[in-house]
Amino acid sequence: MLNQLGRHVPGLTAILRTTVSAAFFHERLAIPWSLQSVQQDVGCVQRGPLDIDVPATWEGYRQFHATWEQRLAAETTAIHAAAPGIILADPPYLAISAGRQAGTPTVLLSNLTWSEILMSLDKSASEHESLLEGIRRSYGEADMALRIAPGLPLSGIPKVLDIGAIAEPAPSQRDQLRACLGIPASEPVVLVGFGGIPLETLPWHEMDHMRGYQFLVDGVPPRPSSRVHSLSALPFSFKTALASADLVMTKPGYGTIVEAVALGLPVVYVRRYNFADEAPLVEFLHRYGTGQELSRDDFFSGNWRPALEALANTTPAVGRPPMTGAAEAAQSLLQYFH
Repeated sequence: MLNQLGRHVPGLTAILRTTVSAAFFHERLAIPWSLQSVQQDVGCVQRGPLDIDVPATWEGYRQFHATWEQRLAAETTAIHAAAPGIILADPPYLAISAGRQAGTPTVLLSNLTWSEILMSLDKSASEHESLLEGIRRSYGEADMALRIAPGLPLSGIPKVLDIGAIAEPAPSQRDQLRACLGIPASEPVVLVGFGGIPLETLPWHEMDHMRGYQFLVDGVPPRPSSRVHSLSALPFSFKTALASADLVMTKPGYGTIVEAVALGLPVVYVRRYNFADEAPLVEFLHRYGTGQELSRDDFFSGNWRPALEALANTTPAVGRPPMTGAAEAAQSLLQYFH
């Protein structure tokens, strides 16, 4: 979206205040940017990509809010120093409250809020409801929210505008990928990727003996294999590998699911069932793309072949949605740069 906005606003520069690594932005941002490593939210504490550590997540929010006033003051000071034209939050709420304090327009650009995600977790303690009230209050201070499809309602924000899905897939390098791996064109390449959170274990033995498929993984196989390959040993980013694979196996997360749909890439997915934005993402996948669910038990036991074969026999959805969200968001934000 920032790249789209940069086409309309000469000299646009982004100040990224996040703990996300700079490597994430190098292949994604075409406008000038700088990175300031600052914690903006807690998100969810994970035990691997498929399990949320619910007690640790609530404890993370408790600690974060125990120093809320100091964090808010520091963020407000940083905004005054930078004097930006607008604050964009995706989806941290600290930046929204700080933007309101600094008198700077604040816009939430997201498919979810952390309050909606936390509502789907165990929130039995009275302290949890108090934390949720504070988070909702911060989101409610946004001047506007641009709800990226497919998304949650962004409840509690007075002004919400719906925009299309956002995806900027990398160009395919399918032939180059196969040449690097030295594999035949007859065997589909399955990218096994779970949103940047490494899996501590995979059913390596079963993967190594699953004839007819080649697997590309984010981690490192415990032993050399002619069928299982590490992405880290190849000159391809995850985005390029995604665009160059024949199938992807993943959890339902926004970036991978929407880019897979944009690419027409079939998806085998393993659900968590307690992450609130899974349902709209799965519905989006089945409406516009090709998807097959794999149970957790089958995933960890290596019983993948039935799902992979079922996916190969599934008729693709007719027509892909226009990925118009970035252009629509840019147009909505131009009012802040006149």
